[in-house]
Amino acid sequence: MNTSPPNARQYNSRLGLILFAIYLILYLGFVFINAFAADWMEKIVLAGLNLAIVYGFALIVIALLLAGVYGLLCRAEPSETSSKQESGQ
Repeated sequence: MNTSPPNARQYNSRLGLILFAIYLILYLGFVFINAFAADWMEKIVLAGLNLAIVYGFALIVIALLLAGVYGLLCRAEPSETSSKQESGQ
C-alpha cells in the first residue's frame, strides 16, 4: 500500500526550493562579506582558523546536511504499478 499523497512532486519541489533558498542566503552572506568587508575574513574565529576557512567549511557541511534533510523529508512519487495494484487492475 502506497501512503504517498498524489501531490508528492509538488511537495518535493517546494521543499527543494525552500532548502535551496536557505543555502543561497548563507552563500550570499559569504560572497557579500568577501566583496564588501574582506578584512573580516582574516579574523581568527575558531581554533586558530580565520573566518574564511570556517565559513567555507561550514557551507560544505550545511550543503550536505540540507541534502540529507531533503532525502529524509522527500515523499515518494506513486508509481503506475502500485496505483494499478491498489485499484485492482
